[in-house]
Amino acid sequence: MKIETIAIHAGNKVDESSKAVIQPIVLSTTFEREADGSYPAGYIYGRSGNPNRTLLENVLAKLEGGVDAAAFSSGNAAGMSVFQSLKPGTHIICPDDMYHGLRNQLKTLFAGIMEFDFIDVNDETTLRNHIRTNTGLIWLETPSNPLLKITDIKKVVNIAKERNIKVAVDNTFATPVCQQPLALGADLVMHSSTKYFGGHSDLTGGALITSENNDWWEKIRLVQSMGGAIPSPMDCYFLVRSIKTLPYRIKGHVHNAQLLAEYLEKDPKIEAVMYPGLPSHPHHSIAKQQMQYFGGMLSFTLKDGADEAKRVINNLHVFTQATSLGGVESLIEHRGSVEGPDTKTPQNLLRVSVGLEHIDDLIADMEQALAESEK
Repeated sequence: MKIETIAIHAGNKVDESSKAVIQPIVLSTTFEREADGSYPAGYIYGRSGNPNRTLLENVLAKLEGGVDAAAFSSGNAAGMSVFQSLKPGTHIICPDDMYHGLRNQLKTLFAGIMEFDFIDVNDETTLRNHIRTNTGLIWLETPSNPLLKITDIKKVVNIAKERNIKVAVDNTFATPVCQQPLALGADLVMHSSTKYFGGHSDLTGGALITSENNDWWEKIRLVQSMGGAIPSPMDCYFLVRSIKTLPYRIKGHVHNAQLLAEYLEKDPKIEAVMYPGLPSHPHHSIAKQQMQYFGGMLSFTLKDGADEAKRVINNLHVFTQATSLGGVESLIEHRGSVEGPDTKTPQNLLRVSVGLEHIDDLIADMEQALAESEK
């Protein structure tokens, strides 16, 4: 089936008792045993399993072309479960512009437990030079947040396989509509489902999808059930509902992002536009090879520096100045202010989550804000 059909049907199941076309929300935290102590429906306790979570995980796995998925209460919880599943002392290679939430998680919570390096994973020599005997995982993020770097997933996978190293890809920016890392050889895909899967800025969640049901995946599943950082049945239900429109929402985000990027690139006040759909993007050719669409996120820098960036962002009316991304409304943020003193983000950079408003209104708003900044 095509991805539009999967999104609608893989998370949905007609209720056998009522024949309701949409699955009911099962709020019960516990489930009845048979006289012999068995659980005929397979559910025991809400932390270890729930019918709504099962349906959510089924659609997530099928969207990414994986064999199984695990849903979590947040993207950071999903990422943490990966790190918790590794043996203490494991060396992890991460991108130098890794999402700051997970970067800070590693540096703060896993210091002394794991070893890690934040490097330019796009440089083959640098990547190979940082592989150690205890390297167990290479973590990728493509497109990256907020610099929109593109990493050649196949290339990194081939290097990793030489040393039996696992590869995990944060696919939050792209979503499976735009990119499917498992098909490119990755072992694991991670998502903050708060973003495009939820799509309306009103749900928090995370997800992992695996290419193989192996011992590592079983350990991740144990972390999920024993750690208990799981989404509520209500959140699972609403995520399944949101995912049904994901392919069509993403196409709208991509359409608007491409046109906004092209507009910004022509403005003389703009220093650079970071969007993989632009031929000027340094990794445009790689993006064309491994992405079906170029995504709904972009960043841009202003020639007149950080103060100019802040003036522009404060003069916008349709764009909302707020953290997060992937909602139907357009969001914009000065990431350098958010990420702290060790940020790799230029202070003249603004990150944009391009929403589903009419593109003419978005461009008009940006145009007046840029013009206002001259006054």
